[in-house]
Amino acid sequence: MTIREEIGKRILFFDGGMGTLLQEQGLQAGELPETWNLKNPEPIIQIHKAYLAAGADIILANTFGANRFKYGEDLEKIVTAGVANAKKAVAESGKKAYVALDIGSTGKLLKPMGTLDFEEAVGVFAEIIRVGEKAGADLILIETMSDTYELKAAVLAAKENSTLPIMATVIFDESKKMLTGASPQVVVSLLEGLGVDALGINCGLGPKQMKEIVKELLKYASIPVIVNPNAGLPRSENGKTVFDVGAEEFAEDMEEIVTMGAWFAGGCCGTTPAHIQAMVEKCKEITPVPIAPKNYTFVTSYSTAVELGGRPVIIGERINPTGKSKFKQALRDHNIDYILEEGVKQEDSGAHILDVNVGLPEIDEAAMMETIVYELQSIMPIPLQIDTTNMEAMERALRIYNGKPMINSVNGKAEIMEQVFPLVKKYGGVVVGLALDEDGIPDTTEGRLAIAEKIYQTGEKYGISRKDIVIDALVMTMSTNNESAKITLDTVKEITARGGKTVLGVSNISFGLPQRELINAAFFTMAMNNGLSAGIINPNAKAMRQAYDTFCVLGGYDAQCMNYIENYAVTDAPNAAAKPAAAKLNLTDSIIKGLKDQAYRATEEELKTKEPMEIINGELVPALDVVGQGFEKGTMFLPQLLMSAEAAKAGFEAIRQYVQSHGEAQEKKATIVIATVKGDIHDIGKNIVKVLLENYGYEVIDLGKDVPPEKIVETVVDKHAPLVGLSALMTTTVVNMEESIKELHKEAPWCKIMVGGAVLTQEYADMIGADFYGKDAMQSVYYAERLLNS
Repeated sequence: MTIREEIGKRILFFDGGMGTLLQEQGLQAGELPETWNLKNPEPIIQIHKAYLAAGADIILANTFGANRFKYGEDLEKIVTAGVANAKKAVAESGKKAYVALDIGSTGKLLKPMGTLDFEEAVGVFAEIIRVGEKAGADLILIETMSDTYELKAAVLAAKENSTLPIMATVIFDESKKMLTGASPQVVVSLLEGLGVDALGINCGLGPKQMKEIVKELLKYASIPVIVNPNAGLPRSENGKTVFDVGAEEFAEDMEEIVTMGAWFAGGCCGTTPAHIQAMVEKCKEITPVPIAPKNYTFVTSYSTAVELGGRPVIIGERINPTGKSKFKQALRDHNIDYILEEGVKQEDSGAHILDVNVGLPEIDEAAMMETIVYELQSIMPIPLQIDTTNMEAMERALRIYNGKPMINSVNGKAEIMEQVFPLVKKYGGVVVGLALDEDGIPDTTEGRLAIAEKIYQTGEKYGISRKDIVIDALVMTMSTNNESAKITLDTVKEITARGGKTVLGVSNISFGLPQRELINAAFFTMAMNNGLSAGIINPNAKAMRQAYDTFCVLGGYDAQCMNYIENYAVTDAPNAAAKPAAAKLNLTDSIIKGLKDQAYRATEEELKTKEPMEIINGELVPALDVVGQGFEKGTMFLPQLLMSAEAAKAGFEAIRQYVQSHGEAQEKKATIVIATVKGDIHDIGKNIVKVLLENYGYEVIDLGKDVPPEKIVETVVDKHAPLVGLSALMTTTVVNMEESIKELHKEAPWCKIMVGGAVLTQEYADMIGADFYGKDAMQSVYYAERLLNS
């Protein structure tokens, strides 16, 4: 029996931590654990066998950190040996067990936040996967992921280069968010859409802290859920990293988690064979909670999940050339800024999803679609609807999309369904099904319902659930048929009654009539009253927003009418419009929205009438503060934070050029040294801190990653730096952070030390002598401001 045949039949147990156990066997602080696959395999084999003896059904090959960035040409040997050692342990144990090819993060952020291209990331993971499958791995576990974009790259690489089962687990913090902002709904939607065999959570937290997150995963997931916690939170004891949850306490918490419905249970950092044995004893007799399909329809970005069903959803229609001469010209001129501003205005006016249609005969639609989807998702947290009949454009957009998009569209024509459904199956998405087929658009409700059923049934043949098909009942103009509205509304009502979801392009109803907005608003209200899930409308149009906002009040979707009061209380109600779109974005708005080119141009314009420092202190830094506060409150996420920092950098560049051309010297704040400590090659967090500190005017000396203590001390002393920032992501390298701090205290007692990284806590930072622990990048900036700029 293969593991794929066992999934969903019984609870399966993963093994626990590897790094801390290897340290006990002599692995030096900062030494790469995967090198032992070749030079010292016996301790690894013995650890695998200890976990097998403890009851683990799945052991992870010692390949977590293996990728081309660390190992170059030695990658194949490292991965092959890692899988071989695990297989040898299974064979010698005499137990039926499975070997997982263990794949962790590359340690790099993907563009536009970082430097790694999406397709390069896919290629990096593909190399590991091809070698691992050839070496005999039974499954692929993609784990400890903190960014949905890198997660998608890894899953695609697995799907395209292997036939093995794919499982994926991510890191959530206690606010139930990933580093880049994804919630459990976002993660479930993305991974189920991509077709993984199981999904879940690992690392970062102990089992107690994971319970609420696990509840969310179980609520939304229709596939088995994996839970692999740490043994609590780390602390330093006599120069060693130890964890605060013992085997029995761990097992009791895991018993509760398995009883809740987890189908896979294991451990991560700090867990030992004793933890796994105690867990297996507690959990092996539990009757699993049946895996049931969940009927939630989510469209997602990297951070935002929009549910279809319940409160109606607004899909902004303005990124579409039909009837828009300015937009057509922007497409011809490759004027990306104009298109991005159209997106920003719609988001500000309350759109939940943006339709993206760039189809013009005279342009390369596939290339333009890919560009616009990439640029929009770089600056906006709301999901997109990919609207095209061009299959190349559709696939290129779906491939680089960071989330689970809407796809507009298929219809009842067999030829179209055969083209679109395989793409939906591969990349995931919520697909719009138009109620038309080879015979055209039926002029009866029954005819449209029959086509909807045909689309549902064909989708199911491709493995696409009904919940991921949204029916467009089609809106025909009233000026040619008095029954148009009734047929459409009856179709919406009937599909809703059958448990389906619906969408309409509302404004078609008034084509050819005067005062079109009056007809559109009335029809939109009628459609929502009949159960419409989503309306494709212009959210900037006053009458449409009034119709929507009043329906939400009367339909019970606006708690205590708070949204309505906020938008209309201080205006003339009959003429009010909710959140009217701004005309042209000013410098502050451009930075908050992360629009680099607009920020540069706006700064140039400001410099005609204002002094550089007036702009910096009055607009650039306050705009960054707004974003930072949003990040702290959880209303904005890391990608927005970094894109705003890039926009501010563009503003600073305009000022730098101006100052240079006028022969003035630009004032810098204090010098700050930052580094990832010896043995640690992860520099995501450090790079984020660098970008933000530079935007607040500090001179940042970045020593890079894997930096020995003596180099850090030498640089701090040479520059007489008042502040140093140290980063560590791995439990095995925190000891080098502690050593660096000791040396700094001795050689540079004036210098304050701030620390950060996934394995650190406030308690741990205190124990190793740091002056400040930054739980995120903005905290580090605020500390620098308090310390150096008071």
